[in-house]
Amino acid sequence: MAHVLVIGGGVAGLATALLAARRGHTAEVFERDTRAPGAAPDRGLPAGDVLGRDLLGRDVLGRDLLDRDFFGWHRPGVPQAAQPHLLLGAARAVLRAELPDVYAEMLRLGARERHELDWFDVRPPARPGDEDLVLVQARRIVLESALTTALRAQPGAVVRYGEPVTGLTATGGRQPRITGVSTPGGGYGGDLVVDAAGRRGGCASLLATAGCRPGTVERHRTGLAYFCRWYRLPDGVDEGPRRPWTVTGGAFAGCAVFPSDNRVFAVTVFAHTGDPTRGALRDPAVFEAAARAFPPGAAWLGLGAEPLSGVLATAGLDNRWSPLADARGPVVSGMVPVGDALTHTNPTLGQGTSLALWAADRVARTAHRDPGSPGFAAGYHGWALRTLKPWFDFQAGADAAVGARLAAGAGAGVVVPGGGGAGSLAGRAREAAALFECALEDPEVMRARARVRHLAEPPGRAYADPAVRARVAIWLARRPDWAPNAVGPDRARWEELTAAAAVPPQPASPRTSARS
Repeated sequence: MAHVLVIGGGVAGLATALLAARRGHTAEVFERDTRAPGAAPDRGLPAGDVLGRDLLGRDVLGRDLLDRDFFGWHRPGVPQAAQPHLLLGAARAVLRAELPDVYAEMLRLGARERHELDWFDVRPPARPGDEDLVLVQARRIVLESALTTALRAQPGAVVRYGEPVTGLTATGGRQPRITGVSTPGGGYGGDLVVDAAGRRGGCASLLATAGCRPGTVERHRTGLAYFCRWYRLPDGVDEGPRRPWTVTGGAFAGCAVFPSDNRVFAVTVFAHTGDPTRGALRDPAVFEAAARAFPPGAAWLGLGAEPLSGVLATAGLDNRWSPLADARGPVVSGMVPVGDALTHTNPTLGQGTSLALWAADRVARTAHRDPGSPGFAAGYHGWALRTLKPWFDFQAGADAAVGARLAAGAGAGVVVPGGGGAGSLAGRAREAAALFECALEDPEVMRARARVRHLAEPPGRAYADPAVRARVAIWLARRPDWAPNAVGPDRARWEELTAAAAVPPQPASPRTSARS
């Protein structure tokens, strides 16, 4: 079996090491941060050591530690850690099949399940595959904590906190072979090195120093800016409203609500990076006024939720495909990327964790097949092109349509390519909006949409189904005057909401409220 060296102890790195160890390999994780996240039993706390239990019988210590780290731990190397996360059915399937103890721990820590077809008052009759159309609502820290707890108890695996990788050991040649890593603590040899350090991990420069030619990076700017604030539902309110749908987009801005664990939820307002009003959304009062102008924001904030953070801004996002390969094939052997190091996707579709777990599982299942060889590198790259790249392309296309719409609506100087015909970017966006609106009323269309959302079926097949196309066509024919993205305030009202905002300095990281 193989000895696997994993660079980075985020979700992708922890999952790769744990899955590899479960299949009989040994694994070492090298993590820059000096400690474990969340409720994982570190600093001498036994796993079962609790301060008490809440009314539902959950460990108070677990939730308190999750909140402490989520709202108080500044993690500059993981800027997305404080942003909303969710797990699609594809990620849930990997966890339930390969890491059931991790999934059980997530549920114990407060993660919640929501079936897509529960949108309807009566769930339609079940069909094969419906069991995978389940969304797992939890903050990233819940998954990290559950993975860390399992990894600490796993024979054959170790996490080296506070020991970043600073160099790679390689043999020469046209395609160098990576045989180990170096850290401030010394050198480590292995059969396979896995880059799970994310898009900012620095492995590209380490590979260049080792004599590798650069891989070909494909990058698509989204032009989207996100503003997020975290809240907790009032005491006695365990769930938010079932309706309206938690995501809505207008002509120039939109709002999304992300229900999470332990009565916590996030509200996000998004706009184009070229919109001159977007800076005002950093002001908490302006942010809440803007969020309440959209149906999901109004419904959730109307419950009297308690703010847990300031307004967290994220911009400059892109979709980035970064294989360790170019037109000639893999540029290195003995090393493969997983997670954001390979495919970094904008969070609008929530694909990141699923694609990361797929890649981690692939590494674990194949690491016994001469992992240092050029053939292994070529096989992994081919698998990634077949399995991950189509979903990356789907994300990039969806973001291009949304970005163009928001830019045009905000007067940001972006022209939507191809006019508004059926084959144009605007035309495809209108078709997608119609399918979504139809899905809210038609269980068959909702099932098709959910299968795409949860990575169970590619959009080219699910949406090309004649029955689905016919249902959407009928829905449109009955609404000849329907206009997409007509939700939320008009531009004049939006500019009133965002005018004259006094934006105080925002903390670098969210803060925990006195009650959380």
